Amino acid sequence: MSSAAAFQARVLVVDDEEGVRAFVADALTASGHEVTQAADGVSALARMSERAFHLVITDLRMPGLDGLGVLTAVRRDHPETEVIVLTAHGSIESAVGAMKEGAFDFLQKPIGSPAELRAVVARAVERHRLRSLQEIDEQPEGPPLGYGAPAMQAVENALRKVAPTSATVLLLGESGTGKEVAARAVHRWSARAAGPFVAVNCAALSADLLESELFGYEKGAFTGAIARRRGRLELAEGGTFFLDEVGELAPPLQAKLLRVLQEKCFERVGGRQTVVADVRWVAATNRDLADMVKHGGFREDLYHRLALFPVELPPLRDRRADIGPLSQRLLSGIAPKLGRPDLRLAAETLAALRAAPWPGNVRQLANVLERSAILADRSMITPADLALLPNELEPATAGAPVTPTSMDALEKAAIEQALAATGGNRRLAAERLEIGLRTLYEKLKRYKIG
Repeated sequence: MSSAAAFQARVLVVDDEEGVRAFVADALTASGHEVTQAADGVSALARMSERAFHLVITDLRMPGLDGLGVLTAVRRDHPETEVIVLTAHGSIESAVGAMKEGAFDFLQKPIGSPAELRAVVARAVERHRLRSLQEIDEQPEGPPLGYGAPAMQAVENALRKVAPTSATVLLLGESGTGKEVAARAVHRWSARAAGPFVAVNCAALSADLLESELFGYEKGAFTGAIARRRGRLELAEGGTFFLDEVGELAPPLQAKLLRVLQEKCFERVGGRQTVVADVRWVAATNRDLADMVKHGGFREDLYHRLALFPVELPPLRDRRADIGPLSQRLLSGIAPKLGRPDLRLAAETLAALRAAPWPGNVRQLANVLERSAILADRSMITPADLALLPNELEPATAGAPVTPTSMDALEKAAIEQALAATGGNRRLAAERLEIGLRTLYEKLKRYKIG
């Protein structure tokens, strides 16, 4: 979705006059928005406790809880929701005061025309959409998933096909392979792209804390719960909910998550009111969930719910064609933060990086590049800068052939691999290594490669 016109908003209309509510509802429903009505402020807050709204349109003067009371409650409990106030002639001062308290805009009653109403609503919805996109990523386009390696291209093709559907996606693979980047890509390519992207790491919190983070809680639910708090799942309304490290979920939470996936609703901790969960699910794990099911560590019914569309991200060692351009992109983000925006990777360094086993995948590559950037004395990161790092590039799997880990050995191995791949053609090997032919001859002599 690239514009407010394409974004179907959930709008709550609050007014004690049925005719006003009907006029607003008819005008906005005709524009494709979903409209809920409430006859007073108390009813409005009850509706908002059941589901999230992008926009509230409220009259200022109502019996009981008035429009300013509604605005105050929305700003406190639902800060992501925009508010437009309706005011009668002669109450403009009150409307201006409401805007100072956080209202987006006001409309004077009687509303001039459906077109006037739709124009103000469109601006409010657009502001909500833009704020949501800023929360998704500082770079709305997002980093690419791959750089041409066949293994990663297959992953991207699969995710582009499933993204426009509502299917639950399960991302599998070793730690550090970029599962959150893939989850954000699914969101970006989906029909929910204008909604929020909310992520929760199941391994980062205790079971009790995770439950309150996921579902929220009511005032008084436990010691310290001094006010209602909406959970991450509720904040993801209309968007994508990313459940990272799902294999770490405790059994009681597995049961609660299964219910949400099946019934699309839940209750806050300490509450009885049912809340609708209108989200698209993406989960990720580096564990073998099928094996966990066999040994009783993970619910089989939940596994089948999550694994509707499983996609495995390949380890970095299986997508070596990506290592060069990926390293360049990572460094372009790292170097400016260190005050060294002109820092570059030498061709020999790129060759060494491509030859390394990378058991820690993309995350390890980023760490090595950052430390190398700190160590580099010149504007170029050389193999010597890599050699000063701790010797952590061990083979990824036990029993695998021992991979050399000194920078000289890595560089020699990279040259030998390039020669083997080009049938011994030194010119093509030099192009593959991104170094000059004369430099290659010097290295052949140095490493005594025939």
